[in-house]
Amino acid sequence: MCRWRSWRRPPAHPRTRRRPGRTARPGEPAIEEFEYRRHRTASLIAALDVLTGEVLTEVIARNDAVTFTAFLDQLDAIIAPGQEIHMVLDNGSSHTAKHTKKWLATHPRWTVHWTPPHASWLNQIELYFSAMTRRVLRHGDFSSRDDLIDKLDVYVTGRNESAKPYKWTYDGTPLKTT
Repeated sequence: MCRWRSWRRPPAHPRTRRRPGRTARPGEPAIEEFEYRRHRTASLIAALDVLTGEVLTEVIARNDAVTFTAFLDQLDAIIAPGQEIHMVLDNGSSHTAKHTKKWLATHPRWTVHWTPPHASWLNQIELYFSAMTRRVLRHGDFSSRDDLIDKLDVYVTGRNESAKPYKWTYDGTPLKTT
């Protein structure tokens, strides 16, 4: 059984702050400039090995079924032949397109597990993207699209060097509502 999970992250927007911020000082909070200049966007697709926590990423030009299946082709080539591959996907248009369904029909070792609507948090790659957003994107200052991509690559490389699997505790029991 393969351990890779795939997901496309919404585009990250490279931006440059109009004025520099200020770091926190004793008794004073940090100040971050709210105005910024936006540069072009970068979309990222990723696959997570749930046994090791390692992530394979690629910057993509388009989020469509052709791009998605090309990424799956790359995964198919690096994963040992004969090994079953299970992936968790949401219902994004590139995942449910006819082209993708046709690709999956011709690759029987691939099994798709669909997250329920509005439950993408069940997909472990979302945890990875959440951490990436907090550590790289949210307060980032990027001089260009290439600068953004470089900083994402540095994060991915560093994270993979110390990767650990996520401790998954959801057992399928519906959450209690009060």
